[in-house]
Amino acid sequence: MRRRPPVTLPLDGRPAAPPVAPAMAGRVKRWFDVVCASAGLMITAPVLAAAALAIRCVSPGPVLYRARRVGVWGRVFTMYKLRTMRHAPQESARPLTAADDPRVFPLGRLLRRTKIDELPQLINVIRGEMSIVGPRPEAPAYVCEHYGTVHLDTLRVRPGLVSPGTLYYYTHGERTLIGDDAHRAYVEHLLPVKLALDLAYLRRASFWYDLRLVGRAVVVIAATLAGRRRFAEPPELAEQTP
Repeated sequence: MRRRPPVTLPLDGRPAAPPVAPAMAGRVKRWFDVVCASAGLMITAPVLAAAALAIRCVSPGPVLYRARRVGVWGRVFTMYKLRTMRHAPQESARPLTAADDPRVFPLGRLLRRTKIDELPQLINVIRGEMSIVGPRPEAPAYVCEHYGTVHLDTLRVRPGLVSPGTLYYYTHGERTLIGDDAHRAYVEHLLPVKLALDLAYLRRASFWYDLRLVGRAVVVIAATLAGRRRFAEPPELAEQTP
């Protein structure tokens, strides 16, 4: 997989601050990321292979979807996912997927619900572009247009597979992003909460908190697969700044 040179997003003169983690904590987190991502890829390799073959059979086009996202220090990188939508050139121009989006094929809905489509991001973790736990990465357009100065703090660490904002998006996004106004609903309702939660994560960030978030993610996904559709508000919401 060819690696593209890093691109730093111009944030209207607003520089992203340097990393928030101390050097030793950063090295421990990086070691944890590489070990977990490598083990995860080996364990889930049969699942990824089966999913890739199934995508090939049910929908013409590439197996992987490459999404441009903003990473640490505002650097733009390519985030990998299993493709869950019908292949079309305009996909890259529409980073938001509504719950009832007709572009998503039936197998894709299953992959999204189980989060199997996110497994290729373990490659991003190994490459150092993402972390197992960190703020949810966002598309460049949303960062440039809707991030305030305080929100740039979420670019002080690597984006992650799991965070309070990611979990909220998973549990509450489906009933929020519906219909033609999905983009407006995301910008006005979902994005502010997601950012507030990820800012709360930065204030509490620690190795043990990361482990608890991974455990919460496992429980939430299992509960969703068991049929649960309503979840309580995340405890981090109480920490957001009014």
